[in-house]
Amino acid sequence: MTTTVGFDRGGVQSSADLLRTERLRIARDEPGLIPRGRGWEPASREMAELCADCPDTIGDVLRMLTRAQEILNLLPPPAANRVASFNSLYFTITDRVAQSLRGTEVRDPSFLELLDIEFAKRYFEALRLWGDEDRSTPDAWEILFRRAQDPGVSKLAAAMLGVNAHINHDLALALTSTWEQLGAPRDEVVHPDYLLVNKIFYQEIPRLRRRYSTRFQLRIDGLLGDLDDWSQRVLVAATRAHAWEQAQRLWELRDDEDDLARAKLVMDRASAYVGELLITGDGVVNRTGAVLRAGRDTTRSSLRRLFGRARH
Repeated sequence: MTTTVGFDRGGVQSSADLLRTERLRIARDEPGLIPRGRGWEPASREMAELCADCPDTIGDVLRMLTRAQEILNLLPPPAANRVASFNSLYFTITDRVAQSLRGTEVRDPSFLELLDIEFAKRYFEALRLWGDEDRSTPDAWEILFRRAQDPGVSKLAAAMLGVNAHINHDLALALTSTWEQLGAPRDEVVHPDYLLVNKIFYQEIPRLRRRYSTRFQLRIDGLLGDLDDWSQRVLVAATRAHAWEQAQRLWELRDDEDDLARAKLVMDRASAYVGELLITGDGVVNRTGAVLRAGRDTTRSSLRRLFGRARH
């Protein structure tokens, strides 16, 4: 099938270059940020063995995510590895998808299960590439992996970084791979199943966000009421709709390896840029919280000293 859409090769390449330049400009890249063993030490061998596996069913995906969680939970910082935060979220959503396959809402279970399998393959491949110090590790995943042990990134932000990489980078690739195996997309049949995952996200977002939030983030959450839940539902809908459109563009480029590679590159660079912006925003919130906590502690200490002297 020949390409039916215009493709500006020069524009795409310059966009990819610009996105990388801008990402590196705002990146917080302290010396020693990437830990020994790329962050998988002392479980590098276990992680490599896990990632060498290949899931054939959604049950396999859940089994591999469970094993990944066991490995990540043993890595530093104790019980707080940042990749573990995303992996836990990913398991929750995948488990809900697996449950939906046994229900009556899904029109084409073979499509939704295969999409989930192809989706998971991208995540485990990224884990493998990073552990192998392979330069082809997607930039979108590098943003999270390099901060696996960084306490300066909140667990909530880490989970969001994983969601960003998985939806804005991996999902379109998983869709095209699924279409290659099952045939060209039939929107009227499979798209409703695709949107069913949005519904799962909507139901799980409040619990997931509060699972990873700091006390300061929870206070902000309480002040916003339902507004942040609504805004994140809109964000999920928009990003997953964009991933579907990205997949359609990649599908039309599939017979031209060079153009397809350029399109994948700019998709990766754009996802990575969004990731850096997430980290920048998270840093502002964390620093604000730290300042407010310091001010509160100073005030309490001053009041204790004042009233202590008053009693004497």
